[in-house]
Amino acid sequence: MPASTPKRPRIAVLADSDTRWKWGALTAHRIAPGQSMETAPREAAQVGPALDGFLLRGRATPTPRQLEEVGVRADSLREVTAVEFLRTMAEESYDVLVLALVGGGVQAMLHGLGRVWENRTSRPVVVTGYVGVVYEKLADGLLLRHGADLVLANSRQDADRFRAVYEGVGADASSVTEVALPFLGGAPYTGEHDPSAKQGRRPYTVVFAAQPSVPESRKDRTYLLNRLVQHARRHPEREVLLKLRSRPGEHTTHIEELPYQKLVQRLDPPANFRLVYGNMGEVLDRTDLLVTVSSTAALESLHRRIPTVVLTDLGVREALGNHHFVGSGCLASWDQLDAGHRPAPDEEWVSRQGVVADGSYASAFDAARERIAKLLDRPGGLPPLTPYYTPVTAPGYLPGILARHHLGPDGTPLPGAPAADREPGPVRQIVRRAARGAYRHGVQRVAPVIRRMGEL
Repeated sequence: MPASTPKRPRIAVLADSDTRWKWGALTAHRIAPGQSMETAPREAAQVGPALDGFLLRGRATPTPRQLEEVGVRADSLREVTAVEFLRTMAEESYDVLVLALVGGGVQAMLHGLGRVWENRTSRPVVVTGYVGVVYEKLADGLLLRHGADLVLANSRQDADRFRAVYEGVGADASSVTEVALPFLGGAPYTGEHDPSAKQGRRPYTVVFAAQPSVPESRKDRTYLLNRLVQHARRHPEREVLLKLRSRPGEHTTHIEELPYQKLVQRLDPPANFRLVYGNMGEVLDRTDLLVTVSSTAALESLHRRIPTVVLTDLGVREALGNHHFVGSGCLASWDQLDAGHRPAPDEEWVSRQGVVADGSYASAFDAARERIAKLLDRPGGLPPLTPYYTPVTAPGYLPGILARHHLGPDGTPLPGAPAADREPGPVRQIVRRAARGAYRHGVQRVAPVIRRMGEL
């Protein structure tokens, strides 16, 4: 008699942008009960969890191309408002729920879910965390995430900081669980490709990983682009790639007011300079040198032991995020790179960042999976969600956060909340799409112009 097929765990992921969908979907596969890290998420369609994706409607809702780029297939995927999502969670049964949202969104969902689940004897294990490097608003973001069953920390350093913040305000810190970035992987770097680009060999490839909002000013972005183009001219035997997050008209986690695609139109780059899109892992497959200001791509690159540079040209500043890399050994300027300098990463720093280039990545999510399995087997089910912020502890802060998602102070939908009582009809869906397009156009096109006019 054939062995019975184990039941696939059901996991829901709620995300509000392209990068958070990537983090949430990959995390779902990494932490699924019974999931082996030896099985890549892309290969886990039949043996991994049953994954339902929900995209929170807003200016940064991912496009089909951005979803395809992540490479993770969901069993179902649809766009929802906060109230529509809460209604689904009241009606459906899941083992795990991953909240891949900004801090305010997580807090609103925790209160809304607490309300819709208050009469249920069982509920999913609620998991949340951060997409990448946490270099700003540490206390604010963490306290907004408090109340989830697991708050994932992408490194040992983050786990220590997270627990210190929770314990410092008298909040329960047991939810903090150390893992690693879920999108690390790929073949380790084996050395430089043949710089002469002989037949059958790739040229030495330099990749600049651009960020939508770092740096912000036209002056700084033009400077970085000029230096990249100059590097391509200095080294015609190399391939120099500008890796972009989004195509014109697409939206990302952060607003990009001055896309590099526009800035490069004013230049005359050499033939060995190209713009590239697509999955970051596939770009890293052909990278010999990764350059960035502070992108999480630097951690992906370090994980694969690819030579990695975090630029100091614009200073080492909190506003740029590159201050996070102090002590990494990766800080350098374009002048140094042009002169042939190659930074050597500090192994202790790399280890503390959850990069786990030492081969221990296969066990990085064991603790999270074990914790989830214990919670799912907890006698009597899980206790109610208990966020740190309540109408008692934060009466001047919490109501505004909940109201942005059309929820009242007790987590119930406010009167007139979108689709609070029914599914939108065809006409309503068309109107909603048109309104959302107009809103995105205003955010991305009109508002930046008005701001620049105000600076004149």
